[in-house]
Amino acid sequence: MSETRTIAVPEGLGGERLDVVLSRLFGFSRAFAQSVIEEGGALLDGAAGGKSERVRSGALLEVTFEPKKAPTIVPIVVDSMAILYDDDDVVIIDKPPGLAAHPAPSWEGPSVLGALAGAGYRISTSGPPERQGIVHRLDVGTSGVMAVAKSEVAYSRLKRAFKAREVHKIYHALVQGHPDPSIGTIDAPIGRHPSSSWKFAVVAGGRDSITHYEAIESFASASLLRVSLETGRTHQIRVHMSAHRHPIVGDTLYGADPTLAQRLGVSRQWLHASELEFTHPVSGKTVHVECGFPDDLNVALERLRA
Repeated sequence: MSETRTIAVPEGLGGERLDVVLSRLFGFSRAFAQSVIEEGGALLDGAAGGKSERVRSGALLEVTFEPKKAPTIVPIVVDSMAILYDDDDVVIIDKPPGLAAHPAPSWEGPSVLGALAGAGYRISTSGPPERQGIVHRLDVGTSGVMAVAKSEVAYSRLKRAFKAREVHKIYHALVQGHPDPSIGTIDAPIGRHPSSSWKFAVVAGGRDSITHYEAIESFASASLLRVSLETGRTHQIRVHMSAHRHPIVGDTLYGADPTLAQRLGVSRQWLHASELEFTHPVSGKTVHVECGFPDDLNVALERLRA
């Protein structure tokens, strides 16, 4: 059975190719986006669009497609994925951008579970088949520390720990402008965007969401923030910073200026999971893991400092 999604094209995607817009908004692979367009499944203001057509911001985009079959984990070698911690129960990785946490119907690209399978890791069989061992997720475009359960007991206990807010998570985000105050807390409920099932927003009646931030370095056009989360909602930092009128650099889905990202050489949201700390689900010892910024994010900072 086909599905239909309707959304107004965000300002940050104005001027992009239609296939790029579908990929950014709906998480489609470029190949799947092009196949949807070629089959007449992408309408712009009621007219069928071409894959290379440049899209006007504000245009009403209606996409109809056949959902793909349940995804499977395909082993793949990802040399850029580093192992930061490993024992019988937990493996912690430095996730590079471009990897989804797990397979999904709208994503044909590589995943963390596929990369771990390709590296010979055996993961917990708890959870849905395509999400086995996943106790928390990072967006495809977000890099950094991510933990995966290898044993059944680790899966159940870590899932409870994340839900109970017992896991300490630190991110760094480069945002547009200068938040005022420079140290603060955003306490605003998050739910599905009222006009898009693929986006999230601050909405009345949403799930409670709390983000703490501190500006640690300021530039002419941007600020580097240290961010800690009390809750772990989908796109939480991205949504909160956008609602605070300081979207993350490179995050065109949530209103970032694409010209700034282009000037800094950023092709994704400048967001990195820097630290993770939790009580080991079996030994009870404290596990604390950190990882530095990848090259693309460091290049952006160097350009700002110059």
